[in-house]
Amino acid sequence: MTTIAIYEDNDDLRALLKLLIESVPDFSVVGAYSNGQRVMEQVRQDKPNVVLMDIDMPGRSGIDCVRLIKEVSVDIAVLMHTVFEDDDRLFACLSNGADGYLLKKDSSTQLLNALHEVIDGGGPMSPGIARRVLKTFQQAPQPNRPTYAITERERQILKWLAQGYTYRMIAIHGTISVETVRRHLKNIYHKLHVQCGTEAVAKAISERII
Repeated sequence: MTTIAIYEDNDDLRALLKLLIESVPDFSVVGAYSNGQRVMEQVRQDKPNVVLMDIDMPGRSGIDCVRLIKEVSVDIAVLMHTVFEDDDRLFACLSNGADGYLLKKDSSTQLLNALHEVIDGGGPMSPGIARRVLKTFQQAPQPNRPTYAITERERQILKWLAQGYTYRMIAIHGTISVETVRRHLKNIYHKLHVQCGTEAVAKAISERII
């Protein structure tokens, strides 16, 4: 059974999403909330496999909620469910660890497939959003854009960090020790002039290092 929590401030839409999700035999909605004020406490209590997260909610934005959920457990998949298509919010969500980005205008036809995909380890996105992400990464780097002397190994570690991997998961995928991961990250933070992983990922994306 896959457990899912919903964060949506529109009461009617929240009820509709719950009905739609629970129409799938293997899906169970363990929580449905109108805001993310107590999101860390709630995900610890509900233990969802997936969180369906709105962005524009009273009190605390869905962007902040993603980061807080990942602090509880990077294994919880977070699928953004929003009307916003702008680059700033999109990349803020991805930098904070979001696993997918679905526009509400597409959810009637794509939501259930997106939930299955994110459960299987994929990164579902609305077609228009996926094109924008690809376009961003396909753009040629500007001649004067700093490289920060990031090595290929460090770039790969940054990519894993952006996907929400823990130090242990990075160590396993990179066939290195956890201590070596820490050493790489310390070097990365120094080169990028940042203090933590979230800042490093945000800068790496904005500067197109990854």
